[in-house]
Amino acid sequence: MNDDFRFDLIRTDSNARAGVFHTPHGEIATPIFAPVGTQATVKSVSPAQLEEIDANLILANTYHLYLRPGESLIADFNGLHQFMNWQKPILTDSGGFQVYSLSKSRKIDEDGVTFKSHIDGSMHRFTPEKSIQIQEALGADIIMAFDECAEPEDREYSQVAMSRTHRWLERCISAKTRSDQALFGIVQGGVFPDFRKQSAEFIANFDLPGYAIGGLSVGESKKDMHAMIDIVNSILPGEKPRYLMGVGSPEDLIHGIARGVDIFDCVLPTRLARHHAAFTPLGRINLANTANSSDHAPIDDSCDCYACRNFSRAYLRHLILAREILAATLISIHNLNFLLELTRQARKAVLESQYEVFAHEFLEKWHSKSRNIPRLKGTE
Repeated sequence: MNDDFRFDLIRTDSNARAGVFHTPHGEIATPIFAPVGTQATVKSVSPAQLEEIDANLILANTYHLYLRPGESLIADFNGLHQFMNWQKPILTDSGGFQVYSLSKSRKIDEDGVTFKSHIDGSMHRFTPEKSIQIQEALGADIIMAFDECAEPEDREYSQVAMSRTHRWLERCISAKTRSDQALFGIVQGGVFPDFRKQSAEFIANFDLPGYAIGGLSVGESKKDMHAMIDIVNSILPGEKPRYLMGVGSPEDLIHGIARGVDIFDCVLPTRLARHHAAFTPLGRINLANTANSSDHAPIDDSCDCYACRNFSRAYLRHLILAREILAATLISIHNLNFLLELTRQARKAVLESQYEVFAHEFLEKWHSKSRNIPRLKGTE
């Protein structure tokens, strides 16, 4: 195993974990939330602004960057770090989920997937080997095995997709040539406990630098998502990082960390910002609402991000109504900082053996309007 990708598990508090994942572009203190930079940019936010909120790991998208501008161009810049001017760790997904979610005309066979570009309708083909080739050209620190995502409640096809994902992992391992990239395998299996157990056991047989949980937060219930995470994390090696793909609401981070997840990513904070929604300790607020028209307060009095230090809710509402781009930038900075600070506080609580208290207090405030507070563990 390349020592560049060593994972140090520093402390556990029940199933919650605090660790450090070492990469060639720096250490990742876990648990961590990774902002999503789909097109080699986190939407409406500059690298300097990400630095200011102490973002560490960023995710970029293999499918999108393959289609535009193409991995060869990015390789000419020695990879994504130089191309997007981000010198901290980068993770790329395999493109499997985007083929599943964006391409309306796709054909999956044992060798790979033929799909139609959502940009211009042109036809393309991904195989496990092609996905690895593209990700090696992109040059991220963490790369993902090519997998097949299925509708989570379709039992018959979930088994087919899971088994194919397993075979594709073996091909990805064989295709990988770069020693300075960490390949993570992906656990699939829908919402079926027996499949998730089988998949986790299969993936765990490979001595990989880390492991991912895919195919969740795609329409299943929170109860099912939590149950699948519990099953998978009871099987995956404890000495390796665990990455829950595509999950990023504040309450999901709290529940995921309680279940042993180390890494999260999601487009949610920036997508919500573009729709005028902001995170606060008491839940989401809509800054376009009339109630904010003359409010001198920041989004969140307890937040020290650039937006909250300098601007009022009234100003942000003005930007929204005027359709100024700055509105999306400022709200994105706040939302991203909220999740990053949440994972920092969670890590501190784990190190102090106070995670359950911390999580309960957060969820009590977050759900204060509904008073419907899901229990931290077990079924809701």
